[in-house]
Amino acid sequence: MYDSHYGFSDRPFQLTPDARFWFESKTHRTAMAYLGYGLAQGEGFIVVTGDVGAGKTTLVGHLMASVDPQRLNAIRLVSTQVEDEDMLRLTAQKLGLATEGLAKAQLLERIERTLRLHANEGRQTLLIVDEAQNLPVSALEELRMLSNFQNGGRALLQIFLLGQPEFRDRLQRSEHLEQLRQRVIATHHLTAMEEPEVGPYVAHRLALVGWQGNPDFVDDSLPALYRHSGGVPRKLNMLAGRVLMHGAIEGLARIDAATVDLVAADMAEERVVPEPLADAAQRQRIADAAPPSETAPAVRVVTRQDPELLDRIAQLEERIDEQEAALRRVLSLLIDWIEREESVGADTRYGTH
Repeated sequence: MYDSHYGFSDRPFQLTPDARFWFESKTHRTAMAYLGYGLAQGEGFIVVTGDVGAGKTTLVGHLMASVDPQRLNAIRLVSTQVEDEDMLRLTAQKLGLATEGLAKAQLLERIERTLRLHANEGRQTLLIVDEAQNLPVSALEELRMLSNFQNGGRALLQIFLLGQPEFRDRLQRSEHLEQLRQRVIATHHLTAMEEPEVGPYVAHRLALVGWQGNPDFVDDSLPALYRHSGGVPRKLNMLAGRVLMHGAIEGLARIDAATVDLVAADMAEERVVPEPLADAAQRQRIADAAPPSETAPAVRVVTRQDPELLDRIAQLEERIDEQEAALRRVLSLLIDWIEREESVGADTRYGTH
């Protein structure tokens, strides 16, 4: 592993979201400002969207690590395609409530009682729902109804929705979500980092694992990292991690643009898949070109891949060839046996035995 080669205490560019590596880029700083404003209001919905890998989960992790649990009871669930009552059960379970065998009315009563208890203790309750784009309208409507619970004129539950860009579009356009839309008090869409932020981002994550300048990311490596990742945190982490792995294997003490370009090209080749034949007419032309008495050979598209993958393919093809050869031998023996049996039967019938 490259972390041991370079003397790091951990992997600085792991793909699993980790609040320890929180980096306050411009877009994440804005998101936290909106979250702070929304939480200060103590009611309604806060909505944050962003593309895959934009850092939504890390944002939540940083938020939960930053809040005072004595003042804010933050509970989180990752949504699936659940309907209204299932959403209630998931919420109740996150509040520590048993749900088995309870009717919907009982679930609502217990959820409200628990929220009221927290409010009386001086604790605000925040429900964080991730992957909100997967929720049907019925589940979103149920969340809106939960936001109606009040205690002395103050909302008992505030809801933070995170989702991919399609959720933002759906929320803006769907006529079925008009009432929920009116409850949204803060919203932000996470964008990719800007190019000048890539250098500080890389240095920040490296510093957290004890980086002492080895390897040295020379100046031209940073624009290359941005160019190949687009500033998307997860893509940047993936690329930087592979660059460090390459550096460890090759014993590099300097990472430059040429190194980044080389690794990015290798990663691009790994994502290449054979393109299908253009259309049915082309497939028919290939079939028509085969000799009438033979089966048309399979068309293979060869692209450069990982050498281990090519070795594996070669092994599989060799095994198939061996199996076909064995099958031909068995069929040959079977034909010989049938012919001998027919010859013996004919000799018996005509008295030549």
